[in-house]
Amino acid sequence: MNLRVVRRAAGAGDASILAGSGLHPVLRRIYLARGVRTADDLDLSLDRLLPVSTLESVAAAADLLLAHRAGRVLVIGDFDADGATSTALVVRALTAWGFASVDFLVPNRFEFGYGLTPEIVRLAATRSPSLIVTVDNGISSAAGVAEARTHGIDVLITDHHLPGTDMPAANVIVNPNMSGSLFQSRALAGVGVAFYVMVAVKRLLDQERLTPPRAPGPAEFLDLVALGTVADLVPLDANNRVLVAQGLKRIRAGRCATGIRALLEIAGRRPEGIIAADLAFGVAPRLNAAGRLDDMTVGIKCLLADDTQTAAELAARLDELNHERRAIEARMQAEALAAVRQLRDPGPRALQRSGVCLFDESWHQGVVGLVASRVKDRVRRPVIAFAAAGEEQLRGSGRSMPGIHIRDVLANLDARHPQLIAKFGGHAMAAGLTLERSRLDFFARAFDEEVAAWAAQCGPRDAIETDGELTVEEIALETAHALRAGGPWGQAFPEPCFDGIFCIRSARVVGDRHLKMWLEFPRSGRSFDAIAFNHIEAQAAFTLPEGSVQLVYRLDVNEYQGERRLQLLVDHVLPAPGCPTGG
Repeated sequence: MNLRVVRRAAGAGDASILAGSGLHPVLRRIYLARGVRTADDLDLSLDRLLPVSTLESVAAAADLLLAHRAGRVLVIGDFDADGATSTALVVRALTAWGFASVDFLVPNRFEFGYGLTPEIVRLAATRSPSLIVTVDNGISSAAGVAEARTHGIDVLITDHHLPGTDMPAANVIVNPNMSGSLFQSRALAGVGVAFYVMVAVKRLLDQERLTPPRAPGPAEFLDLVALGTVADLVPLDANNRVLVAQGLKRIRAGRCATGIRALLEIAGRRPEGIIAADLAFGVAPRLNAAGRLDDMTVGIKCLLADDTQTAAELAARLDELNHERRAIEARMQAEALAAVRQLRDPGPRALQRSGVCLFDESWHQGVVGLVASRVKDRVRRPVIAFAAAGEEQLRGSGRSMPGIHIRDVLANLDARHPQLIAKFGGHAMAAGLTLERSRLDFFARAFDEEVAAWAAQCGPRDAIETDGELTVEEIALETAHALRAGGPWGQAFPEPCFDGIFCIRSARVVGDRHLKMWLEFPRSGRSFDAIAFNHIEAQAAFTLPEGSVQLVYRLDVNEYQGERRLQLLVDHVLPAPGCPTGG
């Protein structure tokens, strides 16, 4: 596919609106393109959080929790980083606030699958809880809630996934995506929902004068909220930006969970200079590796650890799992890219799929989501990767493109073809499903057709959005520092990236997969260090680029041996306009 650059519009108004804010001129331009209009829009203090009382059912959730303060509360989470941070937050908070017995249970994805299933409830019942609290799951668990009722267990569901038609009969459900909700941030991650519930609990404890002496406030758990929110790739709307910014502030000040500090250390990140990307690419993959390959229990225990040695040992185990995950992913990704290469190459045999389904008998259930994400980035269309789940079933994980709501795509398929999908759930950009192995070919055709209908309403998929060109003077360490400090950046509030024409003076491969370049800005005499990570793995037959190219890049501060230098992080190497090739 021939990619083309499309530049973001600055939107209504002009940069003079933020002129008095003292912002770097490039950063002002970036903010305008993301809908920021006044300095108040940049206020990320806790005072800017949406009021807790505006999230429906949080008061009822707090009442239910306090009714079980003397009982046994069992938190059941999900096996990803959002679920792990949500679980750790609730366990830490309720324990610190004087609840008699608080424990957690996280389903092993290979034994129980996702959510509050009847099987996990029966296991939970052996611990004799009086209340089950789900975090980051439960909204699609009608059968599991019914099973809990047969054991006389109350259920509080806290979730952020989209509800289906069969609602669980829980005592209380807190979910900003419930039909009819007026809460102004449907983008809360599971950990954000859990945080709001814990704030309501703390307020009720204070009102009833039940708060233990020197009990921590909810804000002390914002490091967990920041990590889970960034890791789950939810849109960073104004509310989520506050949560992430405040959590990052605590981590930088050294006031974070011992486990987070240990994970940052093993990832080679300095807590005092951390940004959202460090959580996304340093901490989250290590935490997620436990749920993908083993059991998320080790990840949750790391987040719950209070002593440095225990946290370091658990972080080291998570790092080992992440190395193993990377090796498995690299093999699966190579196989997947080989299978879909015709989608990227022109010719009479080129496949014309709008939505891509991939399956290999040897693929790992816990890694198919990462493979789907990588392939989606290459072919620029929605992808579902499947792995075997026993002899009769497949489990798939899908990733999508802006404008194509993959969970709604699956819902439409389910409505058109009842019994085709055993179960499904997810978000706009990511979803999971279970399918009978014998129905894969039929599903793949139906998925392609449904995605094609969505794609007809979207913009072209060959477009790469950038924030335009930078002058040679703007490509500077000062600009990189300003952009780094201007976050948090993430989904729906993307990290600034730029495009421009450069001349490659030298290029070489490092680490087998990465392209290291020395670039010259035309007619300026200025040269820049640049690297394109994982560039080689995307190529069927790679040749080193040379001459003039169009680059899509980001500015980065590279720290080496105590010295800070500007580096260009290159996302795309494209032919320069008017040139047949650019590498």
